[in-house]
Amino acid sequence: MGLGAGRIGGDDVTDAEAEALVRRALDLGVNLFDSARSYGRSEERLGRALRGERARVVLSTKVGYGIPGYEDWTGPCIAAGVDAALGRLGTEVIDLVHLHSCPLDVLRRGDVVDALGAAVRAGKVRVAAYSGEGEALAWAVASGAFGSVQLSVNACDQRALGVEVAGAGRRGLGVLAKRPLANAPWRFARRPAGDDAEPYWERLQAMGLDPGGLPWDELFLRFAAFAPGVSSALVGTRSAAHLEAAVRAAAKGPLPAGVEEAVRHAFRRADVGWTGRI
Repeated sequence: MGLGAGRIGGDDVTDAEAEALVRRALDLGVNLFDSARSYGRSEERLGRALRGERARVVLSTKVGYGIPGYEDWTGPCIAAGVDAALGRLGTEVIDLVHLHSCPLDVLRRGDVVDALGAAVRAGKVRVAAYSGEGEALAWAVASGAFGSVQLSVNACDQRALGVEVAGAGRRGLGVLAKRPLANAPWRFARRPAGDDAEPYWERLQAMGLDPGGLPWDELFLRFAAFAPGVSSALVGTRSAAHLEAAVRAAAKGPLPAGVEEAVRHAFRRADVGWTGRI
């Protein structure tokens, strides 16, 4: 599993707290860190916290927008975005750079894909990647332009496992599962209107899923992290305790076959066209 570093980018977290969480992740054996241009100060905080540790970590980020002086989703914006991320992360090369929820029509246009490929050829990026869902994800998997993809995978978000994730596996692509805990919808006894967990709360209610004696977070994490074709599950948190619990859960390995099949069956039975969440 890796650390989704979005939660450490906000003003509600201090630099010291962010660094302590990253250092704790390293102590626990977590060596994959995923950020993005839109995650506030996440990249620069990762860069400072990982200074001196670069050789033993995998850095992942996302580009496509938010670069002053450049139009979003253009080739020059991608090139400038990679350079800006290199500076914030304090590194000479980034292991994975994703086009962050890039629309399908932009992917097909070609210039942003070509610009990311040029960054790979220039040695600034090791692997060109795509983060997103739906038709754009399917296009990215089939295109041959990317070495890895990132998408939502959890007990309430399984639709891509049978198509895009399987296709990525056949082509040798890495797969990073975001939202493996589905924003923890079990926290709420009633519909959490307006909360990020609301859509997943609705799905969980419809599925009628029984955790079978396992803690909800363990059930969800083990399902996502060990789903066929998934390379790593990205746990987004600002809490060392939550991170430690996730590491303990992942260390237990895959769910028992019967439990995993029950999770899959509950999704298939209730699915009414549930698409992956951006």
